[in-house]
Amino acid sequence: MIGDLHCHSTLSDGSSSLEDLVVYGKRSGMDFIALTDHDTMAGVTRAVMLGKRYGLGVLPGVEFSAMDSQRGGRRVHMLCYLPQRPERLQALCSRVLKSRTQAGEEMIRRVMRYYPVTAEHIARYTAGSQSIYKAHIMLALMDLGYTDRVYSDLYRRLFDRKDGICFVPTEYPDVRQTVEEIHSAGGAAVMAHPFQFGGNFDLLEELAQQGAVDGVELHHPRATEQDRQRIGAIAGRYGLICTGGTDFHGYRSSTPNPIGTCLTDGDSISALYALCGEKRA
Repeated sequence: MIGDLHCHSTLSDGSSSLEDLVVYGKRSGMDFIALTDHDTMAGVTRAVMLGKRYGLGVLPGVEFSAMDSQRGGRRVHMLCYLPQRPERLQALCSRVLKSRTQAGEEMIRRVMRYYPVTAEHIARYTAGSQSIYKAHIMLALMDLGYTDRVYSDLYRRLFDRKDGICFVPTEYPDVRQTVEEIHSAGGAAVMAHPFQFGGNFDLLEELAQQGAVDGVELHHPRATEQDRQRIGAIAGRYGLICTGGTDFHGYRSSTPNPIGTCLTDGDSISALYALCGEKRA
């Protein structure tokens, strides 16, 4: 039993529909995928139904954007799996989506000062999403011939967090509040790719010591062997569930990573279900 437990759809910033995620997850030989769109569970019910149609288990999930207020506001992503009371997560999702949409609208206005793209053109890409993402703006600029890739030199010029000429930050909740909300909803809290954003290893250890995190994403396309050894050591010390996921965004990714590139084994999938008190699909 294997699964890719980190997949995004067009409901956030991925390029694949819910049905394509399920169909190609099944064709890739997996038993499970997890739908983990950014800060929304809008697609979960349909994804689960599609999974039943095609014979693929779908773990309900969401990837929360948060920050570590005790370490200078460093960004951190927290995966939530199998929340038993998902309605308790709605306020948290709405808060982040509202902030991201407001930031996205301002970034669109700034980009329009430099390039003859229209808000209506960008809306072709945001229409199916729950928010506005920088990738949506880049897709419109690709249509107009200003670049041939989403994550290009132009992306960095416009949206680099330090000196991007059009970048507007999104306000995120503190990760400790996010973890509390996940547990209040009866979900499993798993830190995603702790090697990103300058490294969240210290935060991972802190949360693990406090019993505030249930697992960690060990297998990820951009994790180095050194990263995996460090993550594995922390997971071993505190008995964390180790997961794996492609962080699948389709072609809206900085590197090509087909669905199923990184996997979670059956023991870890079973452990997530057991933790949340839910029977396996």
